Amino acid sequence: MSEELPIQKTEDDSTSFDSNTPITGQTKMQAAWSTNNDLENNDAQVATTQQGQIFEQIYRPWEGQLNPRWMRNWSILRHHILGIFKKGHRPWNIPTKLFIFFVIIASMTDVAMALLFGMIGEPTLYGIWGVNRDNLYGHVMGFFPRNILYYPIVAALLVGGMISEDRSHGTSAVYFSRPINRFDYASMKFLSVAIILVLIINGTLAIYYFVDILVMGKGWAWIIDTFPIFLATFICGLILSFTYTAIGLSLSSISRGRFFPAIGLIAILMGTKAMASIIDTLFDKSVLYVISPYDSVAHVCQALIGTEMTYQHPWIWSLISVVIINGLAIYLLANRVSSLEVTRE
Repeated sequence: MSEELPIQKTEDDSTSFDSNTPITGQTKMQAAWSTNNDLENNDAQVATTQQGQIFEQIYRPWEGQLNPRWMRNWSILRHHILGIFKKGHRPWNIPTKLFIFFVIIASMTDVAMALLFGMIGEPTLYGIWGVNRDNLYGHVMGFFPRNILYYPIVAALLVGGMISEDRSHGTSAVYFSRPINRFDYASMKFLSVAIILVLIINGTLAIYYFVDILVMGKGWAWIIDTFPIFLATFICGLILSFTYTAIGLSLSSISRGRFFPAIGLIAILMGTKAMASIIDTLFDKSVLYVISPYDSVAHVCQALIGTEMTYQHPWIWSLISVVIINGLAIYLLANRVSSLEVTRE
């Protein structure tokens, strides 16, 4: 039976230390044991390991001057937006870039048609494609193809990995190891998606309106009459961009991949509209449209622009629905961002 025996130190042992011995950062480890069953033999075999190095880690606070808060937020914002146009920022994939470019060109269809018929002097066709109350509404809220093919898919591609990839890859540790709070993080992510949508929706709307003024040589009287309608339509574009961004980022915050937020956003927009449309067709009740984000925004925009109403229930109900939908989405987003860890989840 083996018995461990203590180390017997001799007079020539050089491993003893006192208060005057300098610290070199090196250590020497020794272990002693005996496998002799004879209790009279008290000798121990000593095994010595190779010498290693001990490092002392001291964390010192940063005493330098930090960049201002707006500069830190701007770095997050441009990281996402400029990645569409140039390298060195967020690496948006080629299909996303191509689809955004396609949507911008496709959204300029009414601009091209109004320009064409205005230049050749065809009043009948120009009346169809030119700027008026219904065309301004249709440019933003037209269901086909804009709000069934263009804008929801663009929003889905943008929000797919905006926050979910930070959760899965641990990128949140990079953000929160800097002096960036969670409100700034969520705000800049939100603005990154919303600005791209606003550039696509409201940017092409502004081009459509001002090109018509330049080509047709509209006077101040026409501008004064139509500018309030254009302004109301512009506000509708902001509401649409805000709603799609809020729903998309809330889905991205509860996911760890790109697929679920993208498909979830399209499913919510198209599924609720299809369900409400079926109920309206069968029972002639349009009140269920309040559960559809698209229809609620469309109903509010019809009231703002002053175009013909296509819903029977009061538009105030749709306005309340828009507020509730966005409020729930923002609450979910804020709750999930507040639970983001500074390590990979």
